[in-house]
Formats: sequence, C-alpha cells, structure tokens
Amino acid sequence: MLVAAAVCPCPPLLLPEVAAGAAPELDDARNACLDALGVLAAARPDLLVVTGPAGPDGHGPFPPGSAGSFAGFGVDLAVRLGRAPEEAPAPDRPLPASLAVGAWLLDRARWDAAPAEGLGVAETLPADRCLSAGAALAARAERVALLVMGDGSACRTVKAPGYLDERAADFDAAAVRALGEADLAALGALDASLAYELKAAGRAPWQVLAGAAQGAGLAGRLLYEAAPYGVGYAVAAWS
Repeated sequence: MLVAAAVCPCPPLLLPEVAAGAAPELDDARNACLDALGVLAAARPDLLVVTGPAGPDGHGPFPPGSAGSFAGFGVDLAVRLGRAPEEAPAPDRPLPASLAVGAWLLDRARWDAAPAEGLGVAETLPADRCLSAGAALAARAERVALLVMGDGSACRTVKAPGYLDERAADFDAAAVRALGEADLAALGALDASLAYELKAAGRAPWQVLAGAAQGAGLAGRLLYEAAPYGVGYAVAAWS
C-alpha cells in the first residue's frame, strides 16, 4: 500500500555540477525536493520506488544498484540507485536521466530509510496503463513510498525548449493543482496527447502515482512551483 509520495522535477540542471554558474537559480527547487524526501523517510516505508519518464530503451524496472551517469551533459558524475544485494548480478542497463536525477537526490538526502529501485515509464504510455502500473507498485509491499520524477510543459515562453504554446500555462496549472491537492481523478484525466504536444514529460509518472494512491487516503501539499527556462516544475509531498 502506498504510504507516501514525493513529486519532483527531473531536469539534469537540478544538479549544481550540471547547472554550473546558473545553479543558484534552482536552489529553492532543490531544497523543496529534499523537504519532500523527508516526508517519505518519515513514513517509514518498506520499499521506495523511483519512477520517471524514459525513452524507448529506458522504460521498465530497474533493480537496486542500477547506475546512471551525467557524462552526456558534460559532467563526469555517476550515481547509483540504492544498493544491489551482494548475490545479485550487476544491473546491465543504465538509468534514464529522470531516474538518475532521482538517484542523485536520494544520495544528497543520504537516503537509508528503505531499499530503493526504479521504474522508467514511457512518455507515451496510455493513462489506463499508467494507472494499472501504479496499482501494481502499491501492492509490492505493505508500506510503499514513491519518488515521482517529472516536469510539466516545456512551452511556457518563446525561449522554452518547445517554444511558446498558449495552452501550456493552463495545462500546468491544472497539473500543479492536482499534485498539490492529491486529486487522483484530475491526474488520471490529464490529456496524454496534449501533454505530449506540450512536452510535459511528467504526465505518465504522475498518472502512475494516481494509480498507486487509489484507496490510500493520502493528502497532498505543494512545496514549490515555478517555470524557469519556460519549463513547468513542481514539488509536492503526499502523506
């Protein structure tokens, strides 16, 4: 059963090493993410699953000990998601960027509250399959926590990665309200096609969260919301 969740954005720029001189611009987001991870630890989970958007080669489960790298972003920095059991073979797939950012956050928070593993979610996964994937995660252990990585639209300004789309602000506002209020119906109703057009990579992971939280009775709290660089970022904690 899901006992807590943290929702965080997943840009590699969240890492000061990647952001370099622009690092202070996301200090508030980093601090909010660490606060949300504190909520997860306080819930005393038996299992933590980090889920986030992934491309064709990065969807599916990632066992404890899976490694990721930020070499593709010009930084010689490697991360590892949790600890692999001593007898387990070394994981052979690198973490997608979203899960690597999640692993970095856990390392920064010195996470040791529960074993951690990952689930990459294809950005085009239909809502019903996201919801069913979330329900399966919640059934994995008596006390499950989720770290949900994902960004809102990337079309908030003319300088945004997806240029300006007038629909982006309303989409982000609806998503942020749903995340802050733990509104499962509203998250489940997010339009997958519109999200894809707006480059909102968080849509699928947020709907996984909605599926996992069915029947859990969790309340939400919004900790951060902004759109630096024309991309919607939100941090929320559910408990």
